[in-house]
Amino acid sequence: MQTDIKVVIGAGEYNNNPGWIHTQEDELNLLDENTWSNRFAPNSVTAILVEHVWEHLTWEEGLAAARLCYKYLKPSGYIRCAVPDGFFPDENYQNTVKVGGPGPKDHPAASHKIVYNYKTLTNLFESAGYQVKLLEFCDEEGLFHFSKWYGKDGVIFRSKQYDPRNQGDQLLCPSLILDAIKE
Repeated sequence: MQTDIKVVIGAGEYNNNPGWIHTQEDELNLLDENTWSNRFAPNSVTAILVEHVWEHLTWEEGLAAARLCYKYLKPSGYIRCAVPDGFFPDENYQNTVKVGGPGPKDHPAASHKIVYNYKTLTNLFESAGYQVKLLEFCDEEGLFHFSKWYGKDGVIFRSKQYDPRNQGDQLLCPSLILDAIKE
């Protein structure tokens, strides 16, 4: 029996996290408990990785999803969540990640329902009972903050650490990244 269950939600075609269970929305839905109870027992999941998924949920759906994940996480388990950063000071970036997206219906951002900043995303997870540790984010002044984090705990490709577009001093495609830890 697997004792260290690590799950990627909305993995797409990427496999940045070998050894993790990679899922799509139809397999494991953040808003459908049946898809969870069919695969996992409550308090059994060690880690959940969600890269650029939460912005496709409304605030209320995001809170419900956080609560559902909480039920299935082990004590001290965590969600590593990355979303577009609402405080990143680049007009083109903000136009790309805005609610409804910048262009055709098939553009990935077309289904964005919210743009988070570090305060609003922290508030969402704290409201669901988590302790939050910010890993990468911009503040209200647009200054980028980074706390050391490790890929072995979940690789976020769209990050300062892993995205080749963000190497050196210039950020082009950052994410707001946090760990939401079940207390």
